Amino acid sequence: MLKILAPTIMLLPTIMLCKTKQLWPTTLTYSFMIALLSLQWFKSPLESTMNFSNHYLGVDQISSPLLILSCWLTPLMILASQNHLTTEPILRKRTFMTTMILLQISLILAFSTTELIMFFIMFESTLIPTLVIITRWGSQMERLNAGTYFLFYTLIGSLPLLIALLSLYTQNGTLSLSIMQLNQPTMLNSWTHTMWWFALLTAFMIKMPLYGLHLWLPKAHVEAPIAGSMILAAVLLKLGGYGIMRIMMMLNPMSKVLSYPFMVFSLWGVIMAGSICLRQTDLKSLIAYSSVSHMGLVIAAALTQTQWAYTGAITLMIAHGLTSSMLFCLANTNYERTHSRTLLLTQNMQLVLPLMGLWWLLASLTNMALPPTINLMGELTIIASLFNWSNTTIIMTGLGTLITATYTLYMYSTTQWGNMASYIKTIPPTHTREHLLMALHILPMMLLMIKPQLIWGTFY
Repeated sequence: MLKILAPTIMLLPTIMLCKTKQLWPTTLTYSFMIALLSLQWFKSPLESTMNFSNHYLGVDQISSPLLILSCWLTPLMILASQNHLTTEPILRKRTFMTTMILLQISLILAFSTTELIMFFIMFESTLIPTLVIITRWGSQMERLNAGTYFLFYTLIGSLPLLIALLSLYTQNGTLSLSIMQLNQPTMLNSWTHTMWWFALLTAFMIKMPLYGLHLWLPKAHVEAPIAGSMILAAVLLKLGGYGIMRIMMMLNPMSKVLSYPFMVFSLWGVIMAGSICLRQTDLKSLIAYSSVSHMGLVIAAALTQTQWAYTGAITLMIAHGLTSSMLFCLANTNYERTHSRTLLLTQNMQLVLPLMGLWWLLASLTNMALPPTINLMGELTIIASLFNWSNTTIIMTGLGTLITATYTLYMYSTTQWGNMASYIKTIPPTHTREHLLMALHILPMMLLMIKPQLIWGTFY
């Protein structure tokens, strides 16, 4: 654990002391080395125990895929932001990179901690770097409004989580995951038990986000710079799913009174968020709403509390992380050339950027969960486990899958075909950096198709 954490922390003085010309290559190489080092967390499927580096940090099969995803995305964010920051002074470039590394450190600690209060602190500390990235480096004036939405939604949602954890500590005397798994705390009063679970779930549902509590997400995604959109979609949304699964696995199950409403909202959200995607005119907004739709499936899977559902939830979280991050990168390449996110103004891009058309096709196919992608493995496992839980869910999940395919095809056909605006014919060609960025998103997905057991957790 410390083999990854120590080099990541040492990136901070490296960024500050590095020469101006060597800043980008040094930081990029260093963070790639950390990303490759993190691959050692992929364990054998037979090894189900948690590996502790000390009393407070440990990695098991639920947290390791999310940790590797966090480490893998950092160099990709640096690569994607290079063009965005060319006109910035050197001090602002250093500040931007430092903010990204602080965010990565918070995420590594959040996913690897074995103390629930430490998880809460790290869960909250991801707010500050994300807020700085959105409000300082966002492109439109709406970014301050988006940052305020993001901050207050998450802060207000997290207060009940803190109270729930403190009440658990007073009753149990510890918040250590390993001790609580051995000695499961019991809630005596059923009403108290329901309220405790409600407080706990609210914070995670806002972070995911559940449809109805999702209003901060499209604003934050649309106004954030490319690095902000990538980390938000790929990793920060997964904190909620990880928190739900972690806590549900070791506490006595919550009552049906509480799980049914959340389940209905999440499945309804899959259809509603997908339908909203169909009428979006803004490309980034469309990709943001598609995240709400996909996370609805993860919430529903986590609430069924079955092994199959947990396997599907982890697989879909990793698949969605890579796919949505790649879609945001593609949207950014269009935006950097046309300075517009409106779908109708950026049509027929495959005529001027043919190779980007191929990346768009691959990203669209993975987004609509075409066989044999890991997106399909995740979605199919979740749909099967939900059908086993209740037969009527097949109507909602089936309709959701159909709508997902429809809006993905709509997004692909609108950006790649149609009538080209006259000013688009003079745009600059794509760079090797951009193709490398897309390849580094697709490569892990291709490799995981060959051996998906690496991200299945210990549940299958």
